[in-house]
Amino acid sequence: MAEKRAPRLPDSAEPPCPCGRPEAYGACCGRLHSGERTAATAEELMRSRYSAFAVGDADYLLRSWHPGTRPRRLDLDPRMRWLRLEVIATSGGTPFHTEGTVSFRAVYDDAGREGELREDSRFLRHEGAWTYLDALA
Repeated sequence: MAEKRAPRLPDSAEPPCPCGRPEAYGACCGRLHSGERTAATAEELMRSRYSAFAVGDADYLLRSWHPGTRPRRLDLDPRMRWLRLEVIATSGGTPFHTEGTVSFRAVYDDAGREGELREDSRFLRHEGAWTYLDALA
């Protein structure tokens, strides 16, 4: 007997992607999370990593982490809710670069207390794909 699945809503009926772009998750970061395609820029990878935190996709976060700095495992706090992302600046990180930096502000809710994470993230290409390296000090 075939497995029953919930019908997939048309993209226009899906909520916008957590990354802040107007596209639906399935047409935006969901395509990167599923492996359908890879990020073309460091900013796109950063946005998809934010969305992975928002939807709880630790596997994608590990896959998109540079092997030189990747932790063995990643435990996400299920109580943490990511609310919104603001990209402040980018440097490099285009399809023509091998390195890039993205400065961002991410707002979250942790057990009813709102907070924010500000970071200047470094990205490197590894085997042709953008990867998250680390945060600048």
